[in-house]
Amino acid sequence: MDIESLILRLYDVNAVKFGSFTLKSGIQSPVYFDLRVMVSYPEIMDAVADVLWETATTNGVSCDNLCGVPYTALPIATLIAVKHKKPMLIRRKEAKSYGTKKMIEGAFQEGDRCLVVEDVVTSGSSVQETAQTLAEVGLQVTDAIVLLDRVQGGKKRLQDSGINLYSAFDLPYVVKILCTHEKISEAVVDSVHKFIQENMIESLPASPPSKKPRTEYLSYGARVGLCQHPVAKQLLNIMEEKQTNLAFSVDVTSSDRVLELADKVGPHICVLKTHVDILEDFSQSFVQSLLELATKHNFLIFEDRKFADIGNTVQHQYSSGVYRIAEWSHITNAHAVAGPGTVSGLKAVGGPRNRACLLIGQMSSKGNLATGEYTKATVQMAEDNADFVIGFIATSSLTSDPKFIHMTPGVKLAEGKDSLGQQYLTPDEVIANRRSDIIIVGRGIYEASDPASAAKDYREAGVAAYQKLLQKGAER
Repeated sequence: MDIESLILRLYDVNAVKFGSFTLKSGIQSPVYFDLRVMVSYPEIMDAVADVLWETATTNGVSCDNLCGVPYTALPIATLIAVKHKKPMLIRRKEAKSYGTKKMIEGAFQEGDRCLVVEDVVTSGSSVQETAQTLAEVGLQVTDAIVLLDRVQGGKKRLQDSGINLYSAFDLPYVVKILCTHEKISEAVVDSVHKFIQENMIESLPASPPSKKPRTEYLSYGARVGLCQHPVAKQLLNIMEEKQTNLAFSVDVTSSDRVLELADKVGPHICVLKTHVDILEDFSQSFVQSLLELATKHNFLIFEDRKFADIGNTVQHQYSSGVYRIAEWSHITNAHAVAGPGTVSGLKAVGGPRNRACLLIGQMSSKGNLATGEYTKATVQMAEDNADFVIGFIATSSLTSDPKFIHMTPGVKLAEGKDSLGQQYLTPDEVIANRRSDIIIVGRGIYEASDPASAAKDYREAGVAAYQKLLQKGAER
């Protein structure tokens, strides 16, 4: 079955529909693709598998294994795997609470190149999420194949995150074929073209506004398209979807206690910050359980390692040793004191894995030296390495560039300081006045009698301060 015949068959079985449809994003669309129906038509499934494999081979794509984006692409990937004798992996949407508790099922070797298979791409977020999960277990994802590209910006967004997308056909071609065969009218074709033009998914602009002062505080969702790193995009999407700007610093010494707190507090946070070198019983099974909780509750893991050595040394510290941080932590951080070699060393390890780094521009401890010219040099280092550095640990906003995310430690509901010189600020002061993005809270949550309730209070306080900033912008 050639591509034109395949498109006509998809239309015949109602996999392509025209009218008015509400998409997941809430946008009204004149066209909708429900490709799940094709599982009832073996000849269509067979043709889709052949067309997608031809798309991969024509574009010179090679791979060690395949993974279909759950759920519609799973049977497609299965057919391709069987027909072309390629090992297949399965990505779970949710981890099991029993057995091995794996997110990726199947046999593979770390470093294998995995080809992602998808049915339809709009923003590319589903492909990106699958690629991220695969990367977390050491697989490389540089290519994806899709039956239909809606040409709304997903290909560019995936390209920005290091993934090449190859499509069998796109939406303009589909409506052209259907119109030629008098299945739809010219008016419908025009409405689809207009919809595409008016509903492009934002990508990184050609000229980032880093040197211009921010006249208003942008929402988390609005900033997604201004970021160039997939982890920054993922984090801002989580903050928008969950309406939280809370990072929980789980500074306890027992692995079981970390997991218990992560499960309780997980629904309220966007980031879980760890110090694994203080754990008395660290293990790789702990890491696997933590990753499953991150998926379950939709938060990122930030290992607060504070790298501060020469490039060669930090490469080993990041990738090797007991903790193997780069394998599981979405974000880590570093001091700028040793110069740009530190970032280069970390990037050599974390870059291929789509990991991200925060630079420490300011600290919340009394008498610290991260001030003045040091802070300015740190910002410049971040700008020079924006393909890996996504923001800062700081007590206030260091730059107006919306692609950089600021996280502020030392936050409590009431201002004060502890006996060791830690100075505390309120969520309102940090977000509304100092224009940071994320509040980091530790003892205020894990020492509370009800950590989940405490996290909820901090989340609400942080979001209230964020809403105050947005309201100020709207009133200008």
